[in-house]
Amino acid sequence: MLKFLDSLLGRHPEQIKANVEIYTWQTCPYCIRAKILLWWKGVNFTEYKIDGDEAARANMTERANGRRSVPQIFINNQHIGGCDDLYNLDTNGQLDPLLFEAIGNG
Repeated sequence: MLKFLDSLLGRHPEQIKANVEIYTWQTCPYCIRAKILLWWKGVNFTEYKIDGDEAARANMTERANGRRSVPQIFINNQHIGGCDDLYNLDTNGQLDPLLFEAIGNG
């Protein structure tokens, strides 16, 4: 029945091939919102909780081309941006193709 609901709701978790990483703070509302969208789509992602960890934040900032705000999201090592960027990709129909692509295919 869950597969039926996935199809009815436009979810295709079996097609998710991408490596998704997200840098977050535990209580950040934008981080929570981004994770909800990824969860809704059935994405298994790696979360880096960087609360108070300056070394982890420096690593994120370097990967994110200087951006220090959270969340910062990467799909197959490509910097996507933050929560608004993730939702914009989804609204424009560009997120699913990124999620369906296995790492190394792009």
